[in-house]
Amino acid sequence: MVKLSVVVPFYNVQTYVPETLRSLSANARKDFEFLLVDDCSTDGTPELLRRAERELPGAVLLRHDKNGGLATARNTGLDASRGEYITYLDGDDWVAPGYYERLLATVEGLACDFVRTDHVQFTGKTRTVHRVPVGPRGVVLKPRETILPADKTTSVDYAYAWAGIYHRRLADRGLLHFTDGLRTAEDRPWIWRLHREAESFAAVGLLGIFYRRGVASSLTQIGDVRQLDFIRAFDQVVEETAADREGELFLLKAVRTYLAIISHHLAGKERFEPAVARKMRTMSAAAMKRLPQDVLREALNSMDLDRSTQLRRLRRRQGASGKAAA
Repeated sequence: MVKLSVVVPFYNVQTYVPETLRSLSANARKDFEFLLVDDCSTDGTPELLRRAERELPGAVLLRHDKNGGLATARNTGLDASRGEYITYLDGDDWVAPGYYERLLATVEGLACDFVRTDHVQFTGKTRTVHRVPVGPRGVVLKPRETILPADKTTSVDYAYAWAGIYHRRLADRGLLHFTDGLRTAEDRPWIWRLHREAESFAAVGLLGIFYRRGVASSLTQIGDVRQLDFIRAFDQVVEETAADREGELFLLKAVRTYLAIISHHLAGKERFEPAVARKMRTMSAAAMKRLPQDVLREALNSMDLDRSTQLRRLRRRQGASGKAAA
């Protein structure tokens, strides 16, 4: 029986693949499997993964004929997985030796649906610890009860899929799949659905996963049209949250988070290609128009002056001209 499935998508990360694979080798166990998903890489990544298929214990190589993006690649690995527990890793990140064995022991000891973990973020030689924004540690909680408050960073804002481990029963209920085709913010609808519909979870301070920032091929570093999928992702968050049995309770949090992400992208518009920046403003203004207007007003009133002014200005321009100004 496979105890743990680790789903690892790869796309054009040949520089980092060897370190990622070495870290998986240092975590190998007879009842662990590593689902290596090549998302139609065009560099040296496929050859490195073919070698891993032969040499890495538990490796299962899966290939896409065309690039589908991170969400689709994760779904491919999830659909092929056999483990009682499931976790994720990105192809340019790595884990400490023995980390997955400790993570598995933690979730089995707590006997909950899923566990969320702290992680180490590193850029160059700089390393910083990022913690799950949940107060009680090692205590089984109800996920729904950690979504709020609306004006604070909470568990749904810590959306990293790889910072945790999940029982197979969640996959059987459809809670671990990502929205197919989302190129960015794919983890936002996923984390919200998980917190609304799973029954139990815990946050722990276990460190051992290392998240690499500043990778040139990462979508966080690329200002093309794929970045605009955050709008589709948050439209889904708002729609699904509004349909929830406690939608009125959670909707302000969902809308406020959506606005904060729009504001973040507006402030960093220099990262985008000019045409994409214009489209981002237009789509963001249209998104604000789609939101429940009473909740939108409440969310704007609850934000700091700089962000609320920026967003109100964009909203007025949309209302006055029917399109967002460039």
